[in-house]
Parts: sequence; structure tokens; C-alpha cells
Amino acid sequence: MQIDATRRDFLKLAGMAAAGIAAESSSPVLAQSSISPNQPWKALITSDEARLAPSAPISWAPWTAPLGQDCIAIFPDKKFQPILGFGAAFTDGACYLFSKLHAQARAELFHTLFHPSEMNLNVCRTCIGSSDNSVTVYSFDEGDADPDLTRFSIEHDRAYILPTLREARAINPDLFLFSSPWSPPGWMKDNGSLLGGCMHRAHMPSYAKYFVKFLRAYEAEKVPIQAVTIQNEVDADQQGLMPACFWPQDYEADFVRLHLGPEFARNGVGTKIWIIDHNYNLWGRAIAELETPDVRKYTTAVAWHGYTGQPEWMSRVQNAFPDIEMYWTEGSPDHNDPEYMKCWASWARQFTQILRNSCRGVTSWCFATDELGHPNVGPYPLGGLITIDSKTMEIYHSGQYWAMAHFSRFIRRGAFRIQTKGPATDLHHCAFQNPDGSVVVVLTNSGATRVCQLQLLDQAASFHLPANSVMTLIST
Repeated sequence: MQIDATRRDFLKLAGMAAAGIAAESSSPVLAQSSISPNQPWKALITSDEARLAPSAPISWAPWTAPLGQDCIAIFPDKKFQPILGFGAAFTDGACYLFSKLHAQARAELFHTLFHPSEMNLNVCRTCIGSSDNSVTVYSFDEGDADPDLTRFSIEHDRAYILPTLREARAINPDLFLFSSPWSPPGWMKDNGSLLGGCMHRAHMPSYAKYFVKFLRAYEAEKVPIQAVTIQNEVDADQQGLMPACFWPQDYEADFVRLHLGPEFARNGVGTKIWIIDHNYNLWGRAIAELETPDVRKYTTAVAWHGYTGQPEWMSRVQNAFPDIEMYWTEGSPDHNDPEYMKCWASWARQFTQILRNSCRGVTSWCFATDELGHPNVGPYPLGGLITIDSKTMEIYHSGQYWAMAHFSRFIRRGAFRIQTKGPATDLHHCAFQNPDGSVVVVLTNSGATRVCQLQLLDQAASFHLPANSVMTLIST
């Protein structure tokens, strides 16, 4: 876990950075950085007055002490995790709304969302069957017990989900898709229903084959899936009010090591397996599962949600298992929040904390809902990146959308997070170096309007940062 330094530590580090000899932990900052602040950096800002709008470029000048409380030092040779990308979930409900748009309107929206020159959303989630953000409740094999999966079918998804996925991937061929079930077929569970309940151990062999059938059926539709999670929110049955399934810790570990992993191996399936897919407070469970014999033989990553606990708890797992990857796979604004359209600073702060705690990808909840938070088959209509008015088909962007844009538009796949430090508790920051060598710094001001400083080697730059704002700086 990377924790912001105190003012004394920060000033010490900033001074050492200027001399080119700073060190942190066991990894030294190199004497000569590959980044040189010899040109003005571009700036884009979202605030009460602007949405991802160009701001005055920041210019560099020789650094002189003392640095202010609102100064952030960059250490470009101190590198952390690589970045896979950013995105949202192609739920049944979101795809249904997309299908209702006029073809030209959808093409323009998808260009904005997925094209590498625009939002560049490229790590996205699909649902294996119904989620709560769905038009109807369904699985791919519902009815009486069918252990041989003789009636398995993805016919439901052919109407508008698969066409949506193909259209998005045509715009961004680098689209990475991972898929999550909200529930196994009801006959595999103790309550016989898609709503709530717990997985039956006896049906684990059939469920492993269910995953393989799903992946092969999607691949046949030219929509390959790169990763799967075992269960959306393994530790919740949602009181039986929506598609959900409870998986005890030993159930998930045993399913991975005794059933799904071996079934993938027997069938030559290269899709990755991610575990947990639930909140930060399950960090202890994640460690216990990864310590279970043979789980790591088949598992490459832990997936996290942001509804309960603290992002810093993910780093406990990363520190225990440095080779295991971390991905943030769900978090949603409250559709009924009066600040729903303006919550960019709170979401940018969360995204910053997520990325500063080892995550390689950030995938928010659904792409789209209507003006009521629908379609929805559960008790909690949540929000999405955008709202599509069900009557006018007009499109509105949430605060989460604008926060995501400050990251996804500028941080490229293969970028590395690099070290930043600063003493202000309400000025959040993270930085990345892209494969082309450019540096991206995202700053979130949760406090009052302020004058900030950025410090790199022996240079510093000052700039204005409004209250409730997000700024992205890009080296040129």
C-alpha cells in the first residue's frame, strides 16, 4: 500500500528528488529520470464550469524551496503495476437500451465510448445470464435438473447482447471482456431459484461444464471472453430479491481447484479465472483461498468491488501474493443521489485510491440505465456511466462518466503507475507512464479552490485547481 507522506517526509523526498538520489522502500529512484519537464504540459479539467475542457498548459521553471502544502512530487523511475484499462458492464439492461437507439446515434455513442481516440473503454464486463440490471430473469439452462446440460442455449443473448459486443469490438479491437454470473441455473442451488440461495456442491461438475459451454458458444459468435469470475458477489444472496448466489469460501476454492480449473485444462480453454468479485472487506478470504492448495495453479487474479471496506485492504492481498493480479470490477453511483450528475470528484478520488492500491483495471457498473435506473429486476436501481431517456432517447452523462474520462482517455494499455507523493489530505493524485514515454497525472481536488504545484526533478510548475474538480496533465 502506498500512503501519502507527511509534510516533513514529503519535503525530504522532494529535496532528494531534485538531487536525483531519492529512495523509497527497497526500490531506488534512479539518478537520471527518463522524463524531462522541458516543455509545457497539456491540461484538461472537469469542474462546475467545465467538462473535460482544455485548461491553460502548465509551464515548468527551476524548483526552489520551500514547496507548498499543495505540492505533489513525481518519481517517474519508481514503477508499480501495469495497466490493462478501463470500462463498464454490458448488462442485459444496458444492451437493451443501446438496441433502442437509432443506428446512427448508437454508432456515434459507441465511437465516443470505445474508440482509442475517445474514451477508449477497453476492459468491460458481461453477464453470464441475468444480473439485476436486466429486462428479465434468465439463465442458459433453466427448468428441471439437467446435469448433462442438454438444453443449454445462449439464444437470449443473440437478440441484442451479442450484436452490441460485436459492434463495440469492431470499434476497439483491443476490447478485453470478462464475464460474471449472478447465479447458476436455479436447479443447481439449494432453493431451486435464480433469486438468492446457495450453490450445491453436487452440481459443481455440471457448472464447470456450463462455463465451458458459455465460452465456446460466445466464441462461435465471434465474441471471445478473456476472463471469468466464479460469482458476482460471492458473499451475498441479496435476501432472495434478485439473481444472486451465496458461495462459502471453501466452495469457491474447491470449485476452482477441483472442477473449473481442471475442466478448462481438459478442454484447452485459455480464459483466465478470477476469484472473489466482491468487496474489499473480503481481503482475508482472498488470502485464505489463494493459500488453498492448487487454487493458484488455476487462478491469476482477484476481482474487487467498492461498496464495503477500504481500497487499501486490497494491498494486503497484493503484498501477500505479489504475482496475483488485482482488478476492480464493480462500483456504481446511486441513481437517486442528487449529486449523481456532478459526482466526478468523489469518483475520481475512488479511482485514484483503487489504482494506488495495485489494480490493473477499473470497470464500473453498467454502461447505461434509463431515467428511473431501469431496466432492473432487483431492489436497488443503481446508476451507470450514462442515462438514456426512455422516451426521447436523449443521452446524459453521469459524474462517474466524467471521472472515468480523465483516466481512460489518456492512460494507455501497458502504462505503468509511477510514484507520486504529496502532503495534502484532500488533494488526491496518481501518475502513469504510457508505453510511448508520455506521463499522465490525474489530480482530484476535494477541497476548496487552491494553487497547486507539481515537482519533477529540479523543475516545478504552479497551476490553479478549482474546488470539486478533476484535472489531467499530459507531458508533451
